[in-house]
Amino acid sequence: MKKLLLLFTLATTLSCCNNDDDKPIAEIDKLPLATQTGANTFGCLLDGKAFLPGNYHNSTNCFYQFVDGEYYFSVNANNINQDNYLISVGVGTDAKQIAQNGTYALEGMIPSNAYGTYALEGIPTRTNDIYTGELYITKLDPVNYIVSGTFWFDIVDFQGNVHQIREGRFDMHYTN
Repeated sequence: MKKLLLLFTLATTLSCCNNDDDKPIAEIDKLPLATQTGANTFGCLLDGKAFLPGNYHNSTNCFYQFVDGEYYFSVNANNINQDNYLISVGVGTDAKQIAQNGTYALEGMIPSNAYGTYALEGIPTRTNDIYTGELYITKLDPVNYIVSGTFWFDIVDFQGNVHQIREGRFDMHYTN
């Protein structure tokens, strides 16, 4: 009787198991939420795959500085890909002030412009008049040094490969 009760209990327990754990997580669901609290998060889809900062010192960087009468903004993240190459993705401005609820075309890295950047093994390439995108600043808090936003862009690397950066989001404390 004890064996029968044990088998019944085991069968009931196993039948209650949920197979949801076996479902693959969609790439977009691996990205951090698009918050505006200074959570120090960054993520995007790089060619359809989740790109997040690595788990090491200085895997993200964010600044918004006023230098020689001009504003400069930059946020980027670094990680090692499956081929063991260092990849960096980011957005920034060159001598261009940003504002909350501001939308900026990501073009070339020239004064008064915003740009997207992608680096493979430390060799950067930037958006230009052919490969462009957009940056949207959802929050800029100069008191608490928080900047949040979303972005997307297309870019060609130094080897001639075109990359699509989509669903980009960041919520960072910045240095000034």
